[in-house]
Amino acid sequence: MNLASIPRQELPDILRRMPKAELHIHIEGSLEPELIFAMARRNGIELPYPSVEALRAAYAFTDLQSFLDIYYAGAGVLITEEDFFDMAWSYLVRAREENVIHSEIFFDPQTHTARGVPFAAVINGLDRAVRRGREELGLSASLILCFLRHLSEADALATLEQALPFRDKFIGVGLDSGERGNPPEKFAAVFGRCRELGLHLVAHAGEEGPARYISDALDLLKAERIDHGVRCLEDPALVARLAAEGVALTVCPLSNVKLKVFPELCRHNIGELLARGIVATINSDDPAYFGGYLNENFTAIFEALPELGAGEAYRLARNSFEASFVPEETRKGWIEGLDSFFAGCCAR
Repeated sequence: MNLASIPRQELPDILRRMPKAELHIHIEGSLEPELIFAMARRNGIELPYPSVEALRAAYAFTDLQSFLDIYYAGAGVLITEEDFFDMAWSYLVRAREENVIHSEIFFDPQTHTARGVPFAAVINGLDRAVRRGREELGLSASLILCFLRHLSEADALATLEQALPFRDKFIGVGLDSGERGNPPEKFAAVFGRCRELGLHLVAHAGEEGPARYISDALDLLKAERIDHGVRCLEDPALVARLAAEGVALTVCPLSNVKLKVFPELCRHNIGELLARGIVATINSDDPAYFGGYLNENFTAIFEALPELGAGEAYRLARNSFEASFVPEETRKGWIEGLDSFFAGCCAR
């Protein structure tokens, strides 16, 4: 394939149509204001905002913590299994429209169980949506349980015990919430237990935390994939390691700008990550809050960085499949489909 022959003006359409996977999506972060209000009415909850417009106007964040404050407040409308199903189904329908063919979905049970919501209601609602998505949309999806790093490791271990009766409904665990003051080593024991259980391991690191948190997530938590990871460039030895070991980074451009990791998209380092041989991927993080789902992240970053072309589009989509936690035969089939898609683009 001569990807260089594809005119740049065709890129927006290619980015929207190409098959891709999403590996960094917090399902609670896909909860749109309209759905928040609908669930609040259904569950008899009074919101501190008079309208959908007022709630959306509050999405002006200065850092990760200011986002998390409103994020957790929004999640407070999730009460019943039906709520969790509706939230996940809404995301899956949107993802399929964007030609996402596989998604690995983060969920935060502690956000809900702390409010008295049964763990079963959370995971059964999400799992039902995932199974329906496979059957009706042809969209492959899996769940990854995330521990909140601002809480204690004891709380994480208790959450894991709650989750074990539902072990068949999730494929791995992650670590999210605020990095500041919550280094990876805080959760070494619970990740060790998850490793013994055969769960996949991922962790947020190197977003607002330093590059060292990425190294620690790899060494102490044995993370297979790093969520965000954009600050790796602060450590040349780490960059070389990530490239050599093929450790994927799940990068979220619009989120990075919204949370002030980068001042503007044209300053983002995704191009340099790719140039350094890192298995970088594009993802939406919390799309309802950060102004864009997966395709909007792709089109925005390609518009902002003129050095990104069809070759990078192909590489990012392929990376998303290569970094997915799926059987090799499944991965191979997806990559063959991607190759066919780009071959068709070159032939036009």
